[in-house]
Amino acid sequence: MGMSAGGGRGGVKSDINVTPLVDVVLVLLIIFMVVTPKLMRGEAVELPKATQVEEGDKSDPVVLSVTPDRGYFVEKDRYPDAKSFQARIQEEHRKAPTRRFLLKGDQSLAYRDIAEVMKLAKQAGVDHVSLAVVKPQGAAVPGT
Repeated sequence: MGMSAGGGRGGVKSDINVTPLVDVVLVLLIIFMVVTPKLMRGEAVELPKATQVEEGDKSDPVVLSVTPDRGYFVEKDRYPDAKSFQARIQEEHRKAPTRRFLLKGDQSLAYRDIAEVMKLAKQAGVDHVSLAVVKPQGAAVPGT
């Protein structure tokens, strides 16, 4: 007989077979490793730190990024100059006028560089641009 339930020499085995568990965990790990970088939107920049943060609308924004070399990005698309960058902002605003715009500017940039992007957005018809910052632990949120 191939298997016996308990009447033989060894009795019932109560060992846990961890191989299927390890397989499932490894597959989940691989899935998270592939998906996590795709969740980051816009270009990777080092955001400035804020002492006070105002929580804004949680809707899906259009992400504008400015890199340390003053590269302009809308989501992951790079634009060679301010004119084409502004045209894309205008196009996005025309598609969805109520959609938010989030500006991610590298902390090494001067204020005038960030102000220039905000000016381009304003000229493209965007009324409000939110700034992305790193919220330090324990930072105050107004109204809470």
